[in-house]
Amino acid sequence: MSVTAKELSRMLNLSEAAVSMALNGKPGVSTATRKKVMTLAREQGYDFSRIDGKSSLPQPAQGTVYFIIYRKHGAVVADTPFFSQLAQGIDSGCKKHHYYLNVFYLDESEDPERQLRELIHFDCKGILLLGTEMLENDLLPFLRLKLPLVVLDTYFETIDTDYVLINNAQGAYLAACHLLSHCKEQPGYLRSSYPINNFSERADGFYRAVRRNGMATSNSKVHYLSPSPEGAYADMKAVLAAGERPARCYFADNDLIACGAMKALKEHGFRIPQDVAVVGFDNMPVSAYTEPALTTVNVPKEYMGEMAVRRLSQLIESENSIPMKLEVSTTLVKRKSV
Repeated sequence: MSVTAKELSRMLNLSEAAVSMALNGKPGVSTATRKKVMTLAREQGYDFSRIDGKSSLPQPAQGTVYFIIYRKHGAVVADTPFFSQLAQGIDSGCKKHHYYLNVFYLDESEDPERQLRELIHFDCKGILLLGTEMLENDLLPFLRLKLPLVVLDTYFETIDTDYVLINNAQGAYLAACHLLSHCKEQPGYLRSSYPINNFSERADGFYRAVRRNGMATSNSKVHYLSPSPEGAYADMKAVLAAGERPARCYFADNDLIACGAMKALKEHGFRIPQDVAVVGFDNMPVSAYTEPALTTVNVPKEYMGEMAVRRLSQLIESENSIPMKLEVSTTLVKRKSV
């Protein structure tokens, strides 16, 4: 007769809940605990066919992948739907490739090099690094670890490593061309007051569309707003209170800026889209519920996470590989704000 989960919990002096989570591959227990449970279960002849109706022994995990979220100023990397959906894709990819996943927040102000050195003492097979807020020098300590590494959501020309990111320039170009085709006037730009690589690439796409339509980029009104709904709202209110007449239409660096600016514009009596049209970027859930619903650029965030895990798995399994830059394409979501 095979051993039961209850008996395993007594042998290991663990709760039945912890043993169940380990056997079912669910989060909530440490890597070390999961290993102890799985090892003893196999030694004692545990019947794995009981788990979720499976008829065969689950494939053992190949180690742990760390998803490291690097926080520099904290204005962009936060608990937003963008990053939660990206994390869902990473979690799904780790399950497909049989890796445990640990999420680790790393703050620039807390001696990143020391924290990273501690990582190599754990069962870390590779690192997925969210580099949204990073500068080039911030990446160097990760390269010194000599672990398989995939950087997400940013790209550095001077650093040869693997990247998975959004085609930011393409998305901004599509958004600006959509504004121009509808409004037939010079578009303005609601730019983030926090400079990051993604927003710089979006600026390139926006200005390329302006030039392609025969307009001078210097004639586009630019307002620098905080990349959050509250910050963008306050900043746009200050712009309008100073007597600035808004442009006929705007491209915003992200949906949060767009939503905050739209609220300020409406409070000052401007109708959207009749007086001022607005396009955002990221297709966050809030964009479908603004009044009017926000036209935006969709990013397949979960797919981006899955692709990052797939590439990291290739790096872990191959000793010789050429660094790759994988750009995820974007699409325009047309709603009522244009």
